[in-house]
Amino acid sequence: MPGGGFVKLPGGSVVVALTLPRPPGGPAAECGSVRVLVHAVNRARALTRLRNLGMRAVYLRGNAEPPTPDEVTAVLHHPDGLLWRRAAAVPPPGAAQELWHPIRALLRS
Repeated sequence: MPGGGFVKLPGGSVVVALTLPRPPGGPAAECGSVRVLVHAVNRARALTRLRNLGMRAVYLRGNAEPPTPDEVTAVLHHPDGLLWRRAAAVPPPGAAQELWHPIRALLRS
């Protein structure tokens, strides 16, 4: 089940994290779902940014899976403020975690 959450930053902006089902085709086709991070001035604007990219059925219900501090750092240091990677349930200890990708890599067919 898709989930997500948000964190309000001291400056007033927010970071929204959503776990979404994998898109058809594309580089993430072999994984079960993807974790998408968006930095925006508010939650509504974050969801609008995703909808403008073609992810029309994106909603944030509740705050069950807010972004971790590492996720917040990653999206704040990216110029576009939009990142994704495969959603891993629980990575095994000592396993290298996948790097974050720009959203363009997810939407490319």
